[in-house]
Amino acid sequence: MKLLAGIDIGGTKCAVSLGVLIGDGTIQIVSKTRFHTPSTPEEAIEQLLNALDKELENRPGEELAAIGISCGGPLDSRRGLVLSPPNLKGWNAVDIVSPFTRRYGVPSALQNDANACALAEWKWGAGKGSSNMIFLTFGTGMGAGLILNGALYSGTNDMAGEVGHIRLEKDGPTGYGKAGSFEGFCSGGGIAQLGKRIVSKRLADGHPPEFCTTAEELPLLTAEIVGRAAEQGDPVAIEIYRVSAMQLGRALALLIDVLNPERIVIGSIYGRQKAIMEPIVMEELRREALPRSSAVCEILQAGLGEQIGDYASLSVALNHLLEKGEIQV
Repeated sequence: MKLLAGIDIGGTKCAVSLGVLIGDGTIQIVSKTRFHTPSTPEEAIEQLLNALDKELENRPGEELAAIGISCGGPLDSRRGLVLSPPNLKGWNAVDIVSPFTRRYGVPSALQNDANACALAEWKWGAGKGSSNMIFLTFGTGMGAGLILNGALYSGTNDMAGEVGHIRLEKDGPTGYGKAGSFEGFCSGGGIAQLGKRIVSKRLADGHPPEFCTTAEELPLLTAEIVGRAAEQGDPVAIEIYRVSAMQLGRALALLIDVLNPERIVIGSIYGRQKAIMEPIVMEELRREALPRSSAVCEILQAGLGEQIGDYASLSVALNHLLEKGEIQV
C-alpha cells in the first residue's frame, strides 16, 4: 500500500495528514495533525516538517511515496512557489516544495486550494467518474478548480479558475476587489456584505429583521448568522440567499456555456443552504444556459464534506504520481 502525505496551509490553520492508497484508487486517512498557522513562513515550514516527522514515526515500516501541498493562491505550482496570498502575510515567493523534497526524498507537488479540492472531489467525491468537472469553493471566497478532458487544467501560469473575479453586476457586494463580482455575491464575505446592504435598508425603514434589530448589530452580521435565520424561515434572510442563488445560477450558466461540463460540484455554503438555493439556481439555468449544454450537466454539492481539505492535499500527492507515471489506479 502507498503512503501519501498531505500538507494543507491556510490563513489560520495548517494540517498534516497521512493517507493509505488502497488498491481500487480510494484512500484511507490514517492520521492528522492540526495547528495554528505560525506568523512567518519559516516557522510554518519548520512546524510542518516536524509534524510530518512525528506522523511518519507512528507508521514504522511504511514507505512514504509522495507529498501533496495545498495552499491558497496565487502560486507557481511548476516552481513550487507561494506568491503572496492575501491570507498569508509575508509569504512572498516562498519555495514550499523544496524543503519537503530535500527532507524526504520523494516526489512533492503544490496546487492552489481550489485545484486541490477539485482533484479530491474528482477522485473520491461527487465528481468521481466524470471527465469534465468544475469545482466551486463557495466558502470564504469563490474560486474554481477545472477538470477538463480527464485532467486538471491550471492555465498558462496557474491562473485558470479565478471565476470569482467575473463581474455579474455593475454594482453589488465586493469580492476580488471588484464590486458586483461573482465572489461578491457568492462567498461568505460577500453574503455578509449583501446582508448588511439589505438589512440597513430595513433598519432605515423601521422594519428590522429578527436576526439584526439594531444598527449596532449590523457590523457583526455574517453569512452564518443570515444562514441560521434563513433556515428558521426569516423572510429577509431568505431574500438575501435568494439574491445570492440567482447570481450563482447566472454564473453557472456562463460556465456551462463556455466549458460544457458534465458536473459542477459546489462546496461549503451551497451544501448548507441547498434547500433554499437549488430551486432558484435551477430556474436561472433554465433561463440563461444553452439547453443542450445544461441538459448534460449535473449541479451537485461537494461529497467530501468537512474533510475535503485533508483529501485535497492528499489528492495533489496522488495526482503528481499519476502524472509522472509512477503509479496506476
